[in-house]
Amino acid sequence: MRDPEELGTVDTVPVLDPRTPLALGEALPRIAEAFTREGALGVIALDASRLAGIERTYGGGALERALHNLAALAAELLGECLGVSDQVVLGETGRAEVLVLLFREADEVEFYVRELPELRRKVLGGLARRGHRVAYPHLKHAPEVAVGTSAALRNPTIRGETQIRDAIERARDDAELESRIEHRARRRRLMELVGRGEIRSVYEPIVECKSRTVFGYEALARGPQGSPLHSPAVLFAMADEQDLLFQLDCLCRRTGLAGARDLPRGTKLFLNVRPTAIHDPGFRAEALIATLGNLEIQPSDVVFEISEQESIGSFEIFREVRDYYKKLGFQIALDDTGSGYQSLESVMELSPEFIKVDKSLVQGIDADPARQELLRALRSVAERIGARIIGEGLDTLEELETLGRLGIPFGQGWLFGKPQPLSAGF
Repeated sequence: MRDPEELGTVDTVPVLDPRTPLALGEALPRIAEAFTREGALGVIALDASRLAGIERTYGGGALERALHNLAALAAELLGECLGVSDQVVLGETGRAEVLVLLFREADEVEFYVRELPELRRKVLGGLARRGHRVAYPHLKHAPEVAVGTSAALRNPTIRGETQIRDAIERARDDAELESRIEHRARRRRLMELVGRGEIRSVYEPIVECKSRTVFGYEALARGPQGSPLHSPAVLFAMADEQDLLFQLDCLCRRTGLAGARDLPRGTKLFLNVRPTAIHDPGFRAEALIATLGNLEIQPSDVVFEISEQESIGSFEIFREVRDYYKKLGFQIALDDTGSGYQSLESVMELSPEFIKVDKSLVQGIDADPARQELLRALRSVAERIGARIIGEGLDTLEELETLGRLGIPFGQGWLFGKPQPLSAGF
């Protein structure tokens, strides 16, 4: 299932201060006046170019709201540090950025030496804690925002506007440099994590709706506790960015199997796999069967989960993976199944033994007759191909009882407790 920790935050997130910030061009006369009057300018540039995908997917209005939210968050984070003349503005037309312009007297040396770097750290820390609010609901995690700074002293022989634009360009260059340095540090950290195997697995129970007994456990990956890489969403996003996705995926599968040594007899292990699993030497027939033998687990005890979202558009590849592992005795589950035509197409193309219905169809189903009808229809399709349904994201007993009444055999979610290791010592 889609791991709740991948989503980072709950679905109800307050919208930030809706005040509309000025664009740089509109604010430039006021900025130039303040620069001339005070004598010194500090710039904090927030490069939000990683938000550009929102516009392509959800439209320009969604991106504009996200940028307004980012400007409001920057103002909120800096709070009392902002003077009367200081400005938080949107960047130039067509640029996804927010600029904070701070005006001080030219002889305030502490401003350049200590205050400006400290303000940058304050913005970065606030983005890490509260950045998920910026692009919600289009993104449920904090977008990557590079932050750079620069300063300028007023030179009366040069136009103020020219100096301001030069200072902004230097802050942008600084943001790019900081981003590259951070990118290098992330790659080193991820290489270290993969090399040392610093991944652990926790297991979430899958329960029979009527008997309330545990049917199986899904293995979920976790990075080092207390680090930014603890979240699987952050972990896999970084691995994708650093071209280490295959290596991380192999490690997570190995860890998921190793942690299942204490899998209770009579239960199944659900293990997420990507199509590249078939190229992992440790996941080919002989090596995989030997690993399971050492763990005293049979192939029939293991269910490989294939994401519907990943399978759409590449059914041929996924059928190859499915057929290879089915011949070895493993079963297949189609994960994150929704309610549209593509979901039904995925079900029919892959013919899985289990269909894991996404939480968007399950949560609140006890009070939603329309969702109940959709689930009845999907159950009918599942019965025709010999598949069984697992409802994901259960939070309440009412949802569990409703699934039981609808004839859905299994449920999964935090209703049964947060994912835990299968043994205390693991």
